[in-house]
Amino acid sequence: MNTSVWREHGTPLVAGAPDGPLHRETVAVKDLYAVEGFAVGAGNPTFLAEAAAETRTAPAVQQLLDAGADVAGIVQTDEFAYSIQGANPHYGTPPNPAVAGGLPGGSSSGPASAVALGEASIGLGTDTAGSVRVPASYQGLWGLRTTHGAVSLDCVWPLAPTFDSVGWLTRDPVTLRTVAEVVLGKTPHPGRFVVDARFVVDPALVALAEPGVREAFAAAIARFEVETIDLGDADAMFEAFRVTQAAEAWRSDGEWVAGHPDAVGPGTSDRFGFAASVTPAQEVAARADLATHRARLDDILGDRILLVPSASSGAPALTAKPAVLDAVRGATLRLTAIAGITGRPALSVPALRLPAPVGLCLVGPRGGDLGLIDLAGFFVA
Repeated sequence: MNTSVWREHGTPLVAGAPDGPLHRETVAVKDLYAVEGFAVGAGNPTFLAEAAAETRTAPAVQQLLDAGADVAGIVQTDEFAYSIQGANPHYGTPPNPAVAGGLPGGSSSGPASAVALGEASIGLGTDTAGSVRVPASYQGLWGLRTTHGAVSLDCVWPLAPTFDSVGWLTRDPVTLRTVAEVVLGKTPHPGRFVVDARFVVDPALVALAEPGVREAFAAAIARFEVETIDLGDADAMFEAFRVTQAAEAWRSDGEWVAGHPDAVGPGTSDRFGFAASVTPAQEVAARADLATHRARLDDILGDRILLVPSASSGAPALTAKPAVLDAVRGATLRLTAIAGITGRPALSVPALRLPAPVGLCLVGPRGGDLGLIDLAGFFVA
């Protein structure tokens, strides 16, 4: 068992129902979800040592078990899910089999690596600011952030509940769609869209990506009719997102982090340091800005599908300098924050033709999760 990927592993760890649409599928569960009989560790061994075993299983896990999937094990995450790089100073960095020496992307690093390595067929992750889409992009996987609130987060350790969403990673669209049907249902219901192929692009957002990514993105969408739009100031939108996220992260984990200052790794510790500094007045202002941005984005996008690179670059090297990682992280989060601000589903598809994988992301109307998967097939045909 590679402990940089797996925290617990079994054959299986938890058996699913003997029959169902996910029979013979195996699930790698991010170490934020409750699995009965096991503690939640949230990527930190000190936190894990102090945690009690869970007495019930999170509904998002149980739905997969009831559909016949087996839980192969519990997999690693960036500490408290507060990162998109995938590095963990305590357990090691999970491998990226698609890019030798590359970061796996996070915070759903364990689910992504387990799926990319072929050690599980489904990765169950969470996505707050890109934590499913970025590892999917870096490792050449399909990764769906579901519509905010569409899948229960009961018994899931929170980071920032305003943005936290359940997400899945797979190696192919068929498996992903089956999972989505199991959890979200096959029949459209009020509030869920049957999406159509009206695509839009914001050139200013795409410009945040590295030149090679921009070129590959342009080539991937060239045969489609795409309308150009202006979504507004990406820096301002991200700042409202960042401050709100930080305030909520401090409410989720701040008391524990403050009581264990030496137990948290440097990158996560820095982010919690910022979170601790956010004042109530700053949070109120950020939330007001966030509501304004969301209303404007909804007005501009309507039911159309925003196309954007899933990440600003391919997977950075494990040896990349901190300044390089900060620049990549900042650009990528401005791309990924749109889905978080609006609560929309976002699907990363391994469609860009580069030496290293980079995803093409489709951000659709709330409730349009299944339709995104169906439309995404055109980009990899």
